[in-house]
Amino acid sequence: MKRHPLAAAILATTVGCIAFAAHADDVPAPQNVPYTAGALTIDVDATDLAHRIFRVHEVVPAAPGPLTLLYPQWLPGNHSPSGPIDKFAGLIVKANGKVVPWTRDEYNVYAFHLDVPQGASSVEVEFQYLSPQDTRQGRVVMTPEMLNLQWNTVTVYPAGYYARQIQANASVKLPAGWQFGSALEVASQDGDTTHFKSINYDDLVDSPIYAGKYFKRVDLDPGASTPVHMDIVADDPKFLAITPEQVKIHQSLIQQMYKLYGAHHYNHYDFLFSLSDKMSGNGLEHHRSSEDGTPTGYFTEWDKSWVMRDLLSHEFNHSWDGKYRRGADLATPNFNVTMGDSLLWVYEGQTQFWGQVMAARSGLWTSEQYKEMIAAVAANYDRGRPGLATWRNVQDTTNDPTIAQRRPLPYRNYQSSEDYYSAGEMIWLDVDGKLRDLTGNKKSIDDFGKAFFGVNPGAWDVDPYTFEDVVKTLNDLAPYDWASYLRTRLDGHGGLIGGIAAHGWKLIYTDKPSDAIKAAEAFRHTADLTYSLGLSIGKEGAIGDVLWDGPAFNAGIAPGMTIVAVNGHAYDPDAIKDAVTAAKGSSQPVELLVKDFDQYKTIRIDYHEGLKYPHLERDSSKPDTLAQLIKAR
Repeated sequence: MKRHPLAAAILATTVGCIAFAAHADDVPAPQNVPYTAGALTIDVDATDLAHRIFRVHEVVPAAPGPLTLLYPQWLPGNHSPSGPIDKFAGLIVKANGKVVPWTRDEYNVYAFHLDVPQGASSVEVEFQYLSPQDTRQGRVVMTPEMLNLQWNTVTVYPAGYYARQIQANASVKLPAGWQFGSALEVASQDGDTTHFKSINYDDLVDSPIYAGKYFKRVDLDPGASTPVHMDIVADDPKFLAITPEQVKIHQSLIQQMYKLYGAHHYNHYDFLFSLSDKMSGNGLEHHRSSEDGTPTGYFTEWDKSWVMRDLLSHEFNHSWDGKYRRGADLATPNFNVTMGDSLLWVYEGQTQFWGQVMAARSGLWTSEQYKEMIAAVAANYDRGRPGLATWRNVQDTTNDPTIAQRRPLPYRNYQSSEDYYSAGEMIWLDVDGKLRDLTGNKKSIDDFGKAFFGVNPGAWDVDPYTFEDVVKTLNDLAPYDWASYLRTRLDGHGGLIGGIAAHGWKLIYTDKPSDAIKAAEAFRHTADLTYSLGLSIGKEGAIGDVLWDGPAFNAGIAPGMTIVAVNGHAYDPDAIKDAVTAAKGSSQPVELLVKDFDQYKTIRIDYHEGLKYPHLERDSSKPDTLAQLIKAR
């Protein structure tokens, strides 16, 4: 049987004299039956830090005859066909000590066909995962001090079965003396090799490892029967210094989430947390853990690092939203069946909403920091996303994990890539305001969260949902035409910031940057002039995004140029902000000397309205329900 939807037929289209056919692969379709040949045995050697190579030996039980092995392609959390097949190398298959030839599928580069010889009951598979040497090749996952092992990168599995119907016995050899965190449970230790308890392949891939030379474990729910830990690895021991107050705040996050949902969907949970300027940052959800990576100063530069502190609350929320409750078109039987991303505005959008609300409720952010961050988000959908106002809609951006796969874009503000995150956050803020309005403030999005995600305590399988399920839950809370309400915001253009007014606030712009803007500029090394000149500027004057049809765009500025001078003086961030201020109310343009490839040119921007930064301002004619939303429970 063929996996591809077109496998049942070959469709031909004739253009001129050339016929084009839609091809299907030769991969057996997954069946929801046990893989009875036996459990996979997976041994990973992760000790080659110098070359950053993971070496794999795997035994796949199989009966004589045809066998197709799959390397995972469609990755949960990535929502895309981004399995790193380009870094998969050295595949050798043996049976009874002899090499077995393999052939890659003609139309599916993730599938490998072979014949298990008579008399054999398994095949031995060897290969290497050649992890990125620098960020140009992908996310760096191995350094001299730490590593991140993701099982989808170091395993193959037999085609024709649901992933949860295949059992796996996995082990990993780590550098001497290293410690690790994982949702996997240890069966035994053999020197530097750890053997894990048997687990189905679906849950194995959902249970990565962070390991490091410098490691600390912090208990975030002391005495609980369902433990929650933060397993921290760092570039240096000094970055592991977490204060008692910081521990208390992260413990509060756990309790605030429990108060929201009233149930949880794991038997234990681990935040796998890297503090590194070498290993790439990360934010990837799993059912019983999350991969979280920030620069080194998360704890030691606490006052400066706040802008990134909704990372853990976001990824933790995914245990409920995205892992347990999952859009039906994302709940695929294995990792090589095409995912559908149509409900990412719930999966990621509501998680973006709760990640920031929970940052405020737990104390990771102050209430003022939350309001500054939500103002910055709202401004994007007020003035910063011209693409969504003209040619795209939020629903269409759910295709972006496949379209762009998070590659850099020429004009992100116009292309509107992956706006289901923050636009989704705005939609759910609006939903909260509408629920409060319909019920006289007796119901809120908290009630939706508990009814939709806080079900079946302790279960950690997958409970899929549809758009109709979302609508039904909202209608059960407050009868209304919720389907039209949501579809208008998902399929239309603009109108996404109504939740600000609904909660008793106004979005305004002043010439003073908020602490959120200043923190983001410092963290990203940028100058954010999006709402004035219409551009953002990176290190050494490198121009990033340019607002489509904004003042800089219309003057001839484009991404990729570099600003060399401002009004005849060498560029620096303060100089260009001073120039914008000086041009306010005058007839003098802001004059930039820019480098465009090997050419230098002077560009004059005719803009005279001064600096503009978003803020929230209270509307005293309405109750402040935003304060109610972010108040600790």
